[in-house]
Amino acid sequence: MEARLDTKTKILDAAFRRLATEGYAALSIREIARDAGVNHALINYHFRTKDQLVIAVLDEANRRLIARQERMYQEPRSFAEKWAEARRFYAEDLASGFVRVQAELWAASFSNPELREKFLPLIAQWKRVVLGGVREAVEAYEASGGKLPPFLTPEAIAAWVSEFWLGMEFADLLGPDEELAPHRVALDAMEKLLASVDARARKTARPAAKPSAPRRARGRRS
Repeated sequence: MEARLDTKTKILDAAFRRLATEGYAALSIREIARDAGVNHALINYHFRTKDQLVIAVLDEANRRLIARQERMYQEPRSFAEKWAEARRFYAEDLASGFVRVQAELWAASFSNPELREKFLPLIAQWKRVVLGGVREAVEAYEASGGKLPPFLTPEAIAAWVSEFWLGMEFADLLGPDEELAPHRVALDAMEKLLASVDARARKTARPAAKPSAPRRARGRRS
């Protein structure tokens, strides 16, 4: 069993590296097998098709990253700190090639219905994590006395956040760097907005000062 898991891990790692550097269209099962140090027939045995292999690659990476996001949201940090941590995660994912891998499979899904059917639920899983974080922030804001317009629901805000983030990923992959400054401005603006929510929440949670004891009335002199 351990040898089988080790073989699958080697194949998944090699496929991830190929996807991140060469993309989906140029992906070769024989080259993945060579990189993994296995017979290419083993890839067919474990994954059957190239599409099943790339979905397994994304599923494995996505599983780890979703778990990372969920742990971060559950930690007792401020919302601004969590946003800053999410930005650090994104920088890591960009450097590791995960963002490129996800974008490659997204693009391939346009002309591959079978791939799209398996790919979109992974994106939806991440969006649910984002929605959970937004709901928590909105609840904290309203508990502090803030009031959002009825149309400004957590679902609407989460859609703005997640779709902006996905669009930013494609733009970051395409470049050029000088056109990416507005993304950082937008990310900074959200962090400042969340810092204001944190400040309101801290102010509301601060225990009220105890009333001072009434002064004893001085006795009247006759």
